[in-house]
Amino acid sequence: MAPPTLFTLLSVFCILVAVVAAGKDFYKVLDGNSAMYMSAGDATIKKAYKKLSKKYHPDKNNTPEAKDKFVEISRAYEVLSDSEKRAIYDRHGEDGLKQHEAGKNAPDPFSMFSNFFGGGHHEQSRKGPTMLTEFEVSLADMIKKRILCDHCRGSGAASDKDIHTCGGCKGQGIKLVKQQVFPGMCNECGGRGKVIKKLCPHCQGHKVMDHTAEYTLDVTPGMPEGHEVVFEGEGDESPEYEAGDIVLRVRSQRANGGFRRKESTLYWTETIGIKEARLSRHRHPFECHVQTVEGEGMPIFEGSGHGDLFVTYNVVLPTSLNDTLKQQLYEAFTGPTASASSDEDEKEKRETEPEDDPKENEGEQSEEKSEQPKEADDERPKEVDDEPSKGEKDEL
Repeated sequence: MAPPTLFTLLSVFCILVAVVAAGKDFYKVLDGNSAMYMSAGDATIKKAYKKLSKKYHPDKNNTPEAKDKFVEISRAYEVLSDSEKRAIYDRHGEDGLKQHEAGKNAPDPFSMFSNFFGGGHHEQSRKGPTMLTEFEVSLADMIKKRILCDHCRGSGAASDKDIHTCGGCKGQGIKLVKQQVFPGMCNECGGRGKVIKKLCPHCQGHKVMDHTAEYTLDVTPGMPEGHEVVFEGEGDESPEYEAGDIVLRVRSQRANGGFRRKESTLYWTETIGIKEARLSRHRHPFECHVQTVEGEGMPIFEGSGHGDLFVTYNVVLPTSLNDTLKQQLYEAFTGPTASASSDEDEKEKRETEPEDDPKENEGEQSEEKSEQPKEADDERPKEVDDEPSKGEKDEL
């Protein structure tokens, strides 16, 4: 095997120098096994930091490397959560960032975030309450929630120097009192083990602030009534527990009348009058009749096709009835009567026959009078001849 050349050795040396100068990869520190992209948003970085910091917090992890790991995670979040520091780090690496911070007293990341998780107590991670909101899909909805104060990072103090260990309980959160048999909560610090000399000017020591967040909900065609969409980790934040979830429950817009829905089926009520009801092909048009229109209902959720449409016809009767309406109602239930049908036939016959000319009527009357004597003569009885004819005599 040939010995390495001078060029190869110089290349390896340059690579090692570049790695040392670059320092730690803060994106990889927060993302765990795989490196995060430089385009990762603030929400992604914050979520990764919360997950790892809870895992390696010294109050919850007693392993020897937990404290060093937590300091490393806090340092990475401190840099990547600050837009100015992050821009310098992306361009010049950790070494360039250290030069930028030279001469400044950078805050200790461990002390900065120790109170974020209620240091001094060995408690299991808790999750905040879930926020359930119902809204109609036709309205824009703004959800108000609480987030950690950006100024004090959830400590409630104006700065880290304003947080001191409680002198009453020595930072334990509880103290023994002669009047009590069991340890009671410290009345000086409220069980927190820390006292704040100067409150945060932004949150006034409450550690959280009201925040209005806007969420975009994609309404899928045919979405079921009461369908719930969950936004994980977007609920109220607090130093004492993990952020809860926000649940948006979708309901149809409520309106007077109109379509009614049941899953993928639509229902519609159509109001008609007596004239429209009489045009029905049914024997009793005033009975409740439902028409089915296939494939004209709601889209099937996460499927293909549509449901059916059911139309119910509602006949509205007048408040007062005249003779004509009474006859129409009678015929609608029993059918037309014989007398009524004959009267209608005669009426139609009279309307269709042409009117007679009066002069022609006079001529016809005179002809009838002249023909009457002839008809009388014809109707006169003939005389009977009693004598037999000559032929008859011969026969005799």
